[in-house]
Amino acid sequence: MARLGTLDDVTPRTLAGGAILREAARGDEPGILACIQGLAVYEREPDAVENTVDALEAALFGDDPRVFAHVVERGGVIVGVAIWFVTYSTWTGRHGIWLEDLFVDPGQRAFGYGKALLASLARVCVDRGYSRFEWTVLDWNDPAIGFYRSIGAEPMGEWTTQRLTGEALAALAATLDD
Repeated sequence: MARLGTLDDVTPRTLAGGAILREAARGDEPGILACIQGLAVYEREPDAVENTVDALEAALFGDDPRVFAHVVERGGVIVGVAIWFVTYSTWTGRHGIWLEDLFVDPGQRAFGYGKALLASLARVCVDRGYSRFEWTVLDWNDPAIGFYRSIGAEPMGEWTTQRLTGEALAALAATLDD
């Protein structure tokens, strides 16, 4: 039986410029981390990444992986990544995919690698009968927003992402101890 996050029977695909779109494999962790760091720089948070090669190895390839990645490799270098996990909709009663990160090296963006990465996740959704493929985008990221509109993605204007971290997260958890 295939791992939950695998491309299943979708074989690696050759893309423009001789790049290969494939499921992440052990040994890709440094390249994936470099893409995560590249995304952080692009999103104006260069010092925010706490992730490590070891943490990625455990998350992607440990005993019970809950996060998955597809990569674009060109000339032996990871130049693009889509990092994702499975969600569940109580309204549809079906699973979906949440895209955590999509990044293509700026020098490699004219080849369609971002679209190919998204298409590979759309294929997973369709093949598995998942009802949704979702992600967030920063309000100021006009190039990404334009790209997402060009492939048919629609904004969820009535929804605002909420987040608990640090002290607020710990404080809420501590309310159970009262």
